[in-house]
Amino acid sequence: MQGMTLKSLAKHKALIPLYFCTGLGCFGAVFYTLRLALRNPDVQWVRRGDDISNEEYRAKQYKFYSPNLDYSKLESPAPKY
Repeated sequence: MQGMTLKSLAKHKALIPLYFCTGLGCFGAVFYTLRLALRNPDVQWVRRGDDISNEEYRAKQYKFYSPNLDYSKLESPAPKY
């Protein structure tokens, strides 16, 4: 059984969009998983002393899209530690 190479892919041009869409979907899934692991305030990789890491998000916008709201002027309902 021979493997798929670029030369054999040139013979089957109909497979190129399939590989492109599959590669794009895999890249998007990996990017989104990394973004959640690195940017989400619910994830804490390193504990720095007695500091609670979520306090820095008290006045920041957490939602991806929220029109006409300035989160820096809103009072957070979260308890202050």
